[in-house]
Amino acid sequence: MRIANFYRPAISFEFFPPKTEGGYNSLKRAIADLKGLNPSFVSVTWGAGGSTREKTRELVTQIQDEIGIPAMAHLTCVGTTRDEMAEILDSFADAGITNVLALRGDPPQGQEQFQAVENGFAHSDDLVHFLRTRWNFCIGAACYPEVHAEAESWEQDLANLKCKVDAGVDFLITQLFFDNQSFFRFVERARRADIHIPIVPGIMPALSASSLQRFRTMCGCDIPSELEEQLTQAGEDKVRAMEVGIDWATAQCRELLDHGIPGLHFYTLNQSPATQQICRNLFET
Repeated sequence: MRIANFYRPAISFEFFPPKTEGGYNSLKRAIADLKGLNPSFVSVTWGAGGSTREKTRELVTQIQDEIGIPAMAHLTCVGTTRDEMAEILDSFADAGITNVLALRGDPPQGQEQFQAVENGFAHSDDLVHFLRTRWNFCIGAACYPEVHAEAESWEQDLANLKCKVDAGVDFLITQLFFDNQSFFRFVERARRADIHIPIVPGIMPALSASSLQRFRTMCGCDIPSELEEQLTQAGEDKVRAMEVGIDWATAQCRELLDHGIPGLHFYTLNQSPATQQICRNLFET
């Protein structure tokens, strides 16, 4: 089933392949918990440098075939030649995977700037073009409401996004954000730039003050002072901090749904409690 046909709005979750058996057991529990929320699909990430590519394929296939949830595999350009990518895509198609998220990916550890390998891909639009040469995947891609960290301006970032969309992207999922006004401004600019495919907000609840700092450093996202103050006041009280994060994310999602967004994509970090509670707040009250 092709994800681009699901939006109504759709609820979806992102997971990553664990490195240990215990991690897999925890992930299975999280997927079982979240399956009860009837997600439209789930996505599975691709480790740094493609380090989990085989686990990604196995996990996506297992989720689709054994658990019965449509799944999407992430792809990145990092460290992968065109010939290698062709083999990966053929294996995905043979496994019945029909949905992929095409990403450039972050530079490998130790590299400050992204460098394409010989006969590889320099940008995600290169990967999208390649996908469209012979495969019939439904293609998603990333976008950045608060501007990609490497872009010189939002105008440049939007121009890069337009290239990606014109290459053949079917839908977009955003980087996480905590201020809905950033998302609304971004969507308005995208529509003015003649980008009319679904743009799905990516949501991750902040469950501690330290997590906010990681998000600020890693993603460059703006942190509303009210949220930061509430989590700082919660301090080491993990129960109170979770309540703050869940309440903030719930309010975010309600406002987004009121504005007619096509779906909500939750970054779960392979955990279910916070995402479960947010969805219950939204759909069971």
